[in-house]
Amino acid sequence: QVQLVESGGGLVQPGGSLRLSCAASGILFSSSALNWFRQAPGQERELVASISRSGRTNYADSVKGRFTISRDNAKNMVFLQMNSLKSEDTAVYYCNSWNIWGQGTQVTVSS
Repeated sequence: QVQLVESGGGLVQPGGSLRLSCAASGILFSSSALNWFRQAPGQERELVASISRSGRTNYADSVKGRFTISRDNAKNMVFLQMNSLKSEDTAVYYCNSWNIWGQGTQVTVSS
C-alpha cells in the first residue's frame, strides 16, 4: 500500500521546538525526493522544505535557519525539526512525495 503517515504535531509555546516524522511505504524511498508542505486556515498550501534523493535540501525563506529536513533511507522516514517556532508557523503540515500526500499533522504555536 502506497502511503505517507505523519506524526509529531501538537501544541507548543512560541520559541519552542517540535520534530515531525513521516513514515513512507509502497514507494522506492531512496530514489524519491521528499517534501514538507503546510497549510494554515484560509491560506494556500505552501512548500516548507524539500530533500532530494542525494540529500540536497531547500527551504522556504520563512523557515530558513529554524527548520531542518532530514531523511533516513534505512527506515523509510523523513523528518522536519522545527526550532524557534512562531505563531505564524501554526498550520497543518503534510508530507509529500511524487503525487502522494499524507493525512497531515496539526502544529499549533500559542502561549
